[in-house]
Amino acid sequence: MPQAALAAKWQSPARAYVQGFRAAGTTVLTLVLFATYLGIGALAHDSGFSLGWVLVSTFLIWAGPAQIILISTLAAGGTAVQAAIAVTVSAIRLFPMVVSVLPMLRSATTRRSQLILPSHFVAITLWVECFRLLPNVPRERRIPFTLGLGCGLVSTCLVANVIGYFLAANLPELFAAAILLLTPLAFLLSTARNCRDLSDVVALVLGLLLFPVVALLHTGVDVLISGVLAGSVAYAVHRLRRRPA
Repeated sequence: MPQAALAAKWQSPARAYVQGFRAAGTTVLTLVLFATYLGIGALAHDSGFSLGWVLVSTFLIWAGPAQIILISTLAAGGTAVQAAIAVTVSAIRLFPMVVSVLPMLRSATTRRSQLILPSHFVAITLWVECFRLLPNVPRERRIPFTLGLGCGLVSTCLVANVIGYFLAANLPELFAAAILLLTPLAFLLSTARNCRDLSDVVALVLGLLLFPVVALLHTGVDVLISGVLAGSVAYAVHRLRRRPA
């Protein structure tokens, strides 16, 4: 791209926002999100929740697994407090993603208040896409770009909620359950695609190998244990490779 066109592309925060919004439609992960939130819309319908309720919960929670936990807990007769605790525990898994993305957004003049809204949009899909797209975005335009990307992804999910909600009567239960599996599968494939260092490969492969073993312990936190162990080993490999000879 010519330098003049490239400069115009990032000329203002508004243009950066539009570029981010457009980027949300260029990734296959958006299709995965669409299918996943079709299922969430259908699940909300079958559980007796209103369309407005599921749309608000999608925007505020913005995490498919946590939303499924919320709907399932309330539909099963759990209290709002129990549902809030369950969703909060589920959301803890996103904290490392937020911590890894925010340094990519900050510049010397960035205020902390400017990072609040981008933090809300950080979930698996946006986390993966930030590592893929942000290196090509000028640092001073990364916050509006990320906001555009997040709004584009959320908008897709809201549309999918509406369609899934009204299709719920005709959506087979097996299909509704199957499309919810697309999110973890897409995350796995995207993570594998983005592996660049040996430590990334070690973390991914070791995590996959450890999970079936840890699952035999029936701890209820199998993913957490296997992830921490694999990540720790990968970090040790990274430090050893950086050690001066």
